[in-house]
Amino acid sequence: MVIEYLIICFFSLLGSGLTFFSGFGLGTILVPVFALFFPLEIAISLTAIVHFLNNLFKLFLVGKNANKRVVIRFGIPAILFAFLGAYLLTVISDVQPLLSYAFLNKTADVTWVKLIIGLLLAFFAFVDLIPALSTMNFSQKYIPLGGALSGFFGGLSGNQGALRSAFLIRANLSKEQFIATGVIIAVLIDLSRLTIYASDLSKQFHKLDYLLLTLAVLSAFLGAYAGNKLLKKVTIRFLQTFVASMLLVFSMLLMTGIL
Repeated sequence: MVIEYLIICFFSLLGSGLTFFSGFGLGTILVPVFALFFPLEIAISLTAIVHFLNNLFKLFLVGKNANKRVVIRFGIPAILFAFLGAYLLTVISDVQPLLSYAFLNKTADVTWVKLIIGLLLAFFAFVDLIPALSTMNFSQKYIPLGGALSGFFGGLSGNQGALRSAFLIRANLSKEQFIATGVIIAVLIDLSRLTIYASDLSKQFHKLDYLLLTLAVLSAFLGAYAGNKLLKKVTIRFLQTFVASMLLVFSMLLMTGIL
């Protein structure tokens, strides 16, 4: 019991700290950690709650720095196209994967959707990591397109945070604006997702370990708080490199079907 609590709280803290800068990854880290000790549906419910409450806490910490124009121009298309992507997922859910193989006692499926998103994320990562291209920024007129693509592929695969960060890191925002703008958009998307998940979540409430959930949320808060303190010491170039590195790792996990 104690080991279980320590492991989950450690990864909540670590994942929240990393996600504070990258804008994505907490759910990716927490679902498999929770799934070590709980059935998958409980793990997903616990992760959704920690993710949403942590985003609200980050909103309290940094929300005032958000670029409201980018929030509107990126966030509205993202939410609308997320519903379209989610709908398409229900239509193509029976499409067979390109490749399936065993990986750590689970089946890894390589699908067209994962492959496309993985290649897209890898492209953004290399653009940030190659010095000659790293100073290139998107024109503000492409912000709605970035929101639409992020929302659509996020709804289709659940990996919206990575695509959101890939676009926002090149939107000519300061480091404070990048993080705060991403947080507000993440909260809006979490709210839209939770309205869809609400009925399923309500069925799991009586099965949840509320002490563990509280400790996991507090650990995530601590990770976000530490990230906010470190923000003053990092540069926008460090942030670009960190996000690019995370995108590259994330893209490889997607293209190999591990995620």
